[in-house]
Amino acid sequence: MLYKDLVMKPAGPPISPSGMAALRARYDHLLGKERPEIVEIVSWAAGNGDRSENGDYLYGRKRMREIDRELGYLARRMKALRVVNPADQTERGKVFFGATVTIADEDDNHKTLTIVGDDEQDAAKGRIGWSAPTPAPCARRRGRPEDGAPAFRREGMGSHGNRIPASLIVPAA
Repeated sequence: MLYKDLVMKPAGPPISPSGMAALRARYDHLLGKERPEIVEIVSWAAGNGDRSENGDYLYGRKRMREIDRELGYLARRMKALRVVNPADQTERGKVFFGATVTIADEDDNHKTLTIVGDDEQDAAKGRIGWSAPTPAPCARRRGRPEDGAPAFRREGMGSHGNRIPASLIVPAA
């Protein structure tokens, strides 16, 4: 048996059950509702004759290509993703996928972030992808850090260091 046969392949990027459900809902909507409507419009427009000047036909075909491209992407992505339920996490003293963490900067400004899959991130809602620069140093921390312990440095405007106060690490339920 070769060494390469013993090495496990990565299981894939994580996603929460709700994130996977959102991807499936989008896939089902495109395949079951939006695409059939466009197909109907395109077939009606094709029956009208000259297709070179028929806007319904041209733009319908363009939209159908966009839908097919998105369906293909969603299918590949759902196949590659690994569903991770944050509620199954047993080690609560560690920042993990699905955890909700409050970070504070040197001026004691607090921001609450939830670590989610890259496909479900939304910075406006405080949901950041697990591979983003912010959660990576947090995830390397084991146990409860002492209050004020530097977790990471953010370079750029002001270059304020951030810390994760021990009392504010709240794993998602």
